[in-house]
Amino acid sequence: MAFINRELSWIEFNQRVLDEARRPELPLLERLKFLAITASNLDEFFQVRVGGLTMVRRSGSRSTDIAGLTASQQITLIRRRVVEFTATQYDLLNDELLPALRKAGIRILPMRELSPNQKVQVAAYFTEMAFPLLTPLAIAPDSPEPVLPPLQLLIACRLEDLDDEISRHVIVPVPENLPRFIPIQSGNGDSFVLIEDLIQSYLEDLFPGESVGASAPIRITRNSDIAVQEEDSIDLAGDMEDVIAARRFGDTVRVEVSAGTPRDLLRLVQEVTASGPSELYRVSGPLGLSDFMELVSLRGYRRLRYPDWPPQASPLVDPNTSIFDLVKQRDILLHHPFESFEPVLRLLEEAAADPQVLAIKQALYRTADESRVIQALIRAAESGKQVTALVELKARFDEARNLERAERLQRSGVRVVYGVRNLKTHAKVTLVARLEDGRLRRYVHLGTGNYNEATAQLYTDISYLTARPEYGSDASLFFNAVSGRSKLVRLRKISPAPNHMKGRILELIAGESGRASRGEPARILAKMNSLQDPDIIDALYKASRSGVEINLNIRGICCLQTGTRKSARNIRVVSIIDRFLEHSRIFYFHQGGEPVVYISSADWMTRNLEKRVELLIPIEDSLSRRRLIRILEAAFRDNTHAHEILENGTSHRIPTPKGQKRFRFQEALYRQAVKASKARQHERATTFQPHRPPQ
Repeated sequence: MAFINRELSWIEFNQRVLDEARRPELPLLERLKFLAITASNLDEFFQVRVGGLTMVRRSGSRSTDIAGLTASQQITLIRRRVVEFTATQYDLLNDELLPALRKAGIRILPMRELSPNQKVQVAAYFTEMAFPLLTPLAIAPDSPEPVLPPLQLLIACRLEDLDDEISRHVIVPVPENLPRFIPIQSGNGDSFVLIEDLIQSYLEDLFPGESVGASAPIRITRNSDIAVQEEDSIDLAGDMEDVIAARRFGDTVRVEVSAGTPRDLLRLVQEVTASGPSELYRVSGPLGLSDFMELVSLRGYRRLRYPDWPPQASPLVDPNTSIFDLVKQRDILLHHPFESFEPVLRLLEEAAADPQVLAIKQALYRTADESRVIQALIRAAESGKQVTALVELKARFDEARNLERAERLQRSGVRVVYGVRNLKTHAKVTLVARLEDGRLRRYVHLGTGNYNEATAQLYTDISYLTARPEYGSDASLFFNAVSGRSKLVRLRKISPAPNHMKGRILELIAGESGRASRGEPARILAKMNSLQDPDIIDALYKASRSGVEINLNIRGICCLQTGTRKSARNIRVVSIIDRFLEHSRIFYFHQGGEPVVYISSADWMTRNLEKRVELLIPIEDSLSRRRLIRILEAAFRDNTHAHEILENGTSHRIPTPKGQKRFRFQEALYRQAVKASKARQHERATTFQPHRPPQ
């Protein structure tokens, strides 16, 4: 079977994000935001994916991925593609975005362009704010080499003694608690100097009696693909703290330098970081483009941003009625961020305050900084309710935050469970047990996204609130199995990973394949972040050969190879990149005209299906199911922000056909949400409420 390499497919996804930044018709600061996102994405890619491949290569392994490539071959191909990618990033920044920003009144000035008054300002800033925080690190043959912090700007210097004509080298870390863009007064608009330019201009103040012969900013990336060996772990929380600390000492996988950096400084950096030419990336502009996100939120430039799309109130949720009464009446499906995340927060906050609620159980993967979710769980525990939080300590790059949250929860009386041994718990589920008329009723929230009210305004996700007894029973069995470390048996409705989900998906695909082989209509629609699992891909190829119509909406990695050959000719793959990050997972199987629809916390990747605790949730409420089908079908109509994935793994933007209406998927969903919310508000406002006489 034919497969696309996972890493190269990911780079093509990042290219689609970069292509949004290259669209001149988009608002300027939105273009800058997309550029910053590509840089942040690339940082994590090197930390995790290239870091992991580097470890495999150094082990001497000759094993290959599903595309038949060894780790060494993958690293070579990644470097070639990333060099091309970063050149495109900097061409865009230098040739289009910076000139356009300057024209709009946002100027990043080189030190040589500052007026005398501005030079006085920056000199004062250096003396008062920067100088006290700078700590130069000397590089000497008779001293141990300093450990350079990853993803932090560093300035490499060659110093020359004015008396003895002896040179030496020093590295000056740029303090992370200083802004990257230092504001300076100007006639109009906003002007800035880069912190590294400012420090380089005043380096000699740090070294009396020496001159600076040369200096250059550098930035290194270290391998962060470091995991706890859980078989030997006694104290998981303590071991996770060790992992977080170890990332500062991981192998160097990338060294970024400015074009024109002197050779002696390059050699210095490579010696100190134990890196070679294959890790060196020269760029034509400021390092660390992710920092440009600081400029995106500048005040006073609304015309340079998308118009606001505030989340709408769901027509199914009356703000004056208890969330328990609403869910008891009917299932509620929410589509974020078009619809507000507030009902999910209300479920937790009402549960925390409601004396009839006896227990709350929740799985937490990533939460917001000032999390209302965490606060609600703490209040519930402090009021005497039984509260259980399944906190995943192994959520990459959120380990420190989750450790801190877990400690806070424990101090308040919450029973904290640290996930499952050797698996990440990625399921999105909350269970509330409430005493009603002498009996317990269970309320369940199931979703595709994290319990994070901040990202719920940026990511598209599905929430499903239900009081159906079978879903409550399944949620109870799930939490009991995870907290009690028992076997997760087959549930009544929900299919969990790693036990049953993959088998269920393969069964559903095979069902469509069998119907197509018998000449019956057969169709699969699926929306997810990534598709990589070879067994799922093989099943889709087989279904395509049988005649199943397969439409896949995949934001990121796609290892399935499209094309005209028989095994793929009935498969279409599109990817939407727009103002919100597409994150929802929705799956549709035609099933002979009686379609089944699922939402899930899992992508079709081996890691999700075999190495994580995930949930696949059937949506049986007819109104909710029909709505999900409409969402899926609309995802394949986009002709403004959608890309078709091509046979070689690259993609091209789907053009708006001549004479056809422009259709933007996210805009259409938002307009529908606004219309539905307004209609419901109008209905409530015009409902006659009779005055009743006093009793």
